[in-house]
Amino acid sequence: MSLYLDTLLFTSNIVAPIFFISLLGYLLMRLQVIDQNFVATASKLVFTITLPALVFMSISRMDFQAVFNPTLLTYFVISTLLSFSLLWQISKRFIHKPEDLGVFIQGAFRGNYGIIGLAVSFNMFGDSGLAQASLLLACVIPLYNTLSVLALSLPMQKQNGLNLTQPLIEIARNPLIIAVLLALPFSYFDWGLPTAIDKIGNYFANLTLPLALLAVGASLNLRSLRDTSGESSWATLIKLILMPLILTSGAWISGIRGQELGILFILFGCPTAAASFIMAKAMKGNAQLAANIILTTTIGSIVTLSSGIYLLRLWNLA
Repeated sequence: MSLYLDTLLFTSNIVAPIFFISLLGYLLMRLQVIDQNFVATASKLVFTITLPALVFMSISRMDFQAVFNPTLLTYFVISTLLSFSLLWQISKRFIHKPEDLGVFIQGAFRGNYGIIGLAVSFNMFGDSGLAQASLLLACVIPLYNTLSVLALSLPMQKQNGLNLTQPLIEIARNPLIIAVLLALPFSYFDWGLPTAIDKIGNYFANLTLPLALLAVGASLNLRSLRDTSGESSWATLIKLILMPLILTSGAWISGIRGQELGILFILFGCPTAAASFIMAKAMKGNAQLAANIILTTTIGSIVTLSSGIYLLRLWNLA
């Protein structure tokens, strides 16, 4: 019982501040301290500058050779592609609005691994867990962003016919993917940044979470939450229960054990990434649905993440 309470308290301590900042954004919007212009500007700033800076700083500092695990990376890529394809085929039968379809799919598979995932991995496994999680992050970001661009852009083109040129352009110029590609040589060759540039990068990186969450909270609309309760509830169920249960079980069946299994559970069980709202807004998807999914998965993950970690430790699987 003590282990469960400790784990629940730890996970709550990570998720609760995220929820609090989102709530603060909601209150500031209602008090007219910030407005829609702030949301638009903050979203653009996070997507183009501060989040890529966070990604670059995280990946460039890891020891590539020490944490490279091809089995872990291969399983993640294959399982994500299969689940994304299945999710797409099922979702398009029930969701007919193009601006909702891509947001739903993105919300159901794209976890907040870069923030919550790294923190939980470090608490469970220490420096080795953080290093391995950082390398996995270098694979997570380009794959998640590529799939998100496809999910958000292809449904919007349905009326005009399929054209892959624009999605490919969006993928190629995605700031997060560019940040990963620039950071990997620094990690592989153990290059360092000049002190001044390193500090500047940290300043921008530290802006990411509060600015993104304030924008998410400011975009929340309780009436909209009621209107999209069905879609956000299903996305939450898939993201927090079905995805981690099925994909973590698949990893265990595949022979993945110990720290690697725990890291995969954390990856698949994280709440929906705040960046999904930023991308949905930037690509003209239903940003309020995206914000609602982030809210419900963040609240729900307090229970599901801590429960899953407790079971993995109880059964000596991680």
